[in-house]
Amino acid sequence: MCLPEERIRKTKILFLCTGNSCRSQMAEGWARHLKGDVIEAYSAGIVRHGMNPLAVKVMAEAGVDISGQTSKTIEELTDQTFDYVITLCSHADETCPYFPGKKIHHGFADPPRLADNCSSEDEALIHYRRVQNQIRAFILTLPDSLLVPKKSG
Repeated sequence: MCLPEERIRKTKILFLCTGNSCRSQMAEGWARHLKGDVIEAYSAGIVRHGMNPLAVKVMAEAGVDISGQTSKTIEELTDQTFDYVITLCSHADETCPYFPGKKIHHGFADPPRLADNCSSEDEALIHYRRVQNQIRAFILTLPDSLLVPKKSG
């Protein structure tokens, strides 16, 4: 006798950075792409900077379309409850308002800042790709890495 498939509750995660234009967008995209069966992913920023076109480009190169995602502020999600809020930059970590759930900081370098002195888009994309790959590796550890109890003593 076949039983109806048990519905598994997804871990609801908000990825937060300063402008919701690059790192948090990449994290949301990777989480939906790689872990959509176990993670309900959202992203926001302390302020809204709009979607970074180079972030969209490197994610598309990796087979993840984030062009339909929108840049939003954290105020637009205050009616949501999250299991985890993961801050991806120190500014977001320091200014994150209270959300029910657990706040975790896992910082990544800011690709636009890394690419400030680049002389070409190709040179800038090297930085975006590196950070995008670091974010992908982090997302692959989720949600299991969040559930590991901390050792006391």
